[in-house]
Amino acid sequence: MSAPKKTTGRSLLVTSAVLTSLALAAPAAVAAPKPSGSPSASPSATPPASMSTVGGARLGKPGTQVNLASGVPVLPKDLSARSWIVADAESGDVLAAHNAHWRLAPASTLKMLFADTLLPRFPRDTEHKVVPSDLAGIGPGSSMVGIKEDETYTVHDLWLGVFLQSGNDAVHVLSAMNKGVENTVEDMNEHAEELQALDTRVVSPDGYDAEGQVSSAYDLTLIARSGMQKKDFREYASTVTAKFPGETKKDKKGKKVRKPFEIRNTNRLLSGDADVPVYQGIAGVKNGNTTNAGATFTGVAERGGKVLLVTVMHPEKPEHNEVYKETARLFDWGFKAAGKVQPVGELVPPKGAAQAGAQPGANPSGEAGGSGDGAGGTAGTGSKPVAGAPAADGSSGMGTALGITGGVLVLLAGGAFLVNRRWPLPDLVRRRTRP
Repeated sequence: MSAPKKTTGRSLLVTSAVLTSLALAAPAAVAAPKPSGSPSASPSATPPASMSTVGGARLGKPGTQVNLASGVPVLPKDLSARSWIVADAESGDVLAAHNAHWRLAPASTLKMLFADTLLPRFPRDTEHKVVPSDLAGIGPGSSMVGIKEDETYTVHDLWLGVFLQSGNDAVHVLSAMNKGVENTVEDMNEHAEELQALDTRVVSPDGYDAEGQVSSAYDLTLIARSGMQKKDFREYASTVTAKFPGETKKDKKGKKVRKPFEIRNTNRLLSGDADVPVYQGIAGVKNGNTTNAGATFTGVAERGGKVLLVTVMHPEKPEHNEVYKETARLFDWGFKAAGKVQPVGELVPPKGAAQAGAQPGANPSGEAGGSGDGAGGTAGTGSKPVAGAPAADGSSGMGTALGITGGVLVLLAGGAFLVNRRWPLPDLVRRRTRP
């Protein structure tokens, strides 16, 4: 279904509708597409001559798509990623893109789809005792948070493991709670279809390299936009550090104790690294890295009232943390170009989201997703969301777009999708000025 036409200008109207059921039948007769690149693919690998045109004809063309004109800053130099996209998270406008629909291995950025699919299904305080079968089938060399058999974890614990440590063990435990990996893969593929993320085919729910498992910069951006409309998703994605339950052991007195240990978000634009400063206004979302995918990353950030999404897939440069460096340069460009550059396409809404105007009497909470918000409204006790600090533009970082909790969002029985409207990103977001 083609995307509804947006009105010109930056509308403050809420576009919302009842989402149709996500239980759409996956096309059993259609073979899963193979990644365009393989583990042995050379740096000169080229995208297909013809790709999907979801979101606009130009997004289906290979190469860089941008409308440069007087007053529009030039794109950053030395971008080596096979695919990338810069989009306005609120309006859905795609400001620039490079091979946006190239189907590539997604690595752990696919966990955004996993979370967007499963987060609404389990209350965060639900407890689960891990059995051996829960951890079966985890790929060798997988990133792990450190889940142990016969230990009990809350759903909140497990999601912290997914978002912060990209724990494949946490993904498999949650999948087991969701009637198994096979059922979870089916659910994820159905949800991708509902979101119109049609480049995406899930084979393994954790993003581990698998034959035929693909996504695209366009799809990952769509998925992130959907996920960020869920309060719990936003909070987990913006959490830098948290306490995770350890293994039960006996102390010197023979008493059983279970000491927690600290986990830290592997999103370097959020948590920082020796050669990557924390990005001003960053609020998530998810990184990944595998042999087939190379490095992948989708991020969301706010500056000067603009909220942007950037996805970068498989930089060819071998430099450490290159995916974050290229993402930061694209964010910088996007914030300078926003309001000046004409879009080259759009992020389409889900199939079930019909255009509707704001209605009187709407819930002013600014929340989306109903049960997907989870209880409590934060990432929970023991976790540390990013902290406030002065922004480069001189603002205190409080009361800006990332702290907005007001606004009108129509919540209908089947859920709502937010289009052309700012969502309430986490109240406390790191606002450090980049060195």
